[in-house]
Amino acid sequence: MDGIIVINKPMDFTSFDVVAVMRRVAGERKAGHTGTLDPMATGVLPLLFGNATKAQSLLPDSDKEYLAHFRLGITTDTLDITGTVLTQQRVTVTAAAIENLLPRFTGDILQTPPMYSAVQQNGRRLYDLARKGIEVEREKREVSVHILELVEYDEKNAVGKLRIACSKGTYIRSIIDDIGRELGCGGVMTALCRTSACGYTLEDAITLEQAKNLAEKGEINTVVHSIEGLFTTYQAVQISAPQAVRFNNGGGLDLGRTSLARGCRDNAVYRVKSPDGEFLGLGVVCKEKEELSILKRFNVIRNV
Repeated sequence: MDGIIVINKPMDFTSFDVVAVMRRVAGERKAGHTGTLDPMATGVLPLLFGNATKAQSLLPDSDKEYLAHFRLGITTDTLDITGTVLTQQRVTVTAAAIENLLPRFTGDILQTPPMYSAVQQNGRRLYDLARKGIEVEREKREVSVHILELVEYDEKNAVGKLRIACSKGTYIRSIIDDIGRELGCGGVMTALCRTSACGYTLEDAITLEQAKNLAEKGEINTVVHSIEGLFTTYQAVQISAPQAVRFNNGGGLDLGRTSLARGCRDNAVYRVKSPDGEFLGLGVVCKEKEELSILKRFNVIRNV
């Protein structure tokens, strides 16, 4: 099996747990995922099978979208409801007060990674240090938040839901923690659902139970997405049959003999397609050699 299956990750499963289950379900030893979700999180988790695992290190930095539930008036060491409570207080915060703050956390912002995170510092994971009660200075990172809106809010119980669209590496619980700090009462994330990742949405996702049922009926291939779907942000270039043979054999392509002869920039990545539209792999422009060099082949055609 070569391709992607999008799973709606259940709560309390790690991303690796899901991969392990689906490796057995799909009967495919080579399997991986496109980016971890915390155990408490649910939602879109694209899994890579067979040749698609070659894409893991080449994935474009696509945006992700989440629905995040929060509660004000409480803080924890993990910044979410699973952690040890540090402070707790009664609050009277209006929806308007929250909405007035949201523009401060929209756009390009600097974020300090939480201590309970997989970020490495001096060769050690921050969560390993945090579990030993050690807190260290962390360098702030720039992330982009494109959408940050209040979807629901219950003023009486100080609980609500945010819709967030952001760049890779954004910590949603840090945004909620920062909002709580600005409001002067604290806040934690109580639930998280990733609704979009790598160009896939919840509509593309199936549950583990659905995957098992499809596999039992021999129909698991009906939910496998093409490898090419991971790279639709890159422009496609269709090549001739002789060029497909050369690309298939590991050779770069003369730019002057492709439709990219004019206007392409150095180091630009393209989806390379055969004359009949089959996805062969990724090519990268090398102006020095005046060629479209091979970045990665995904589909070796036997009869070109």
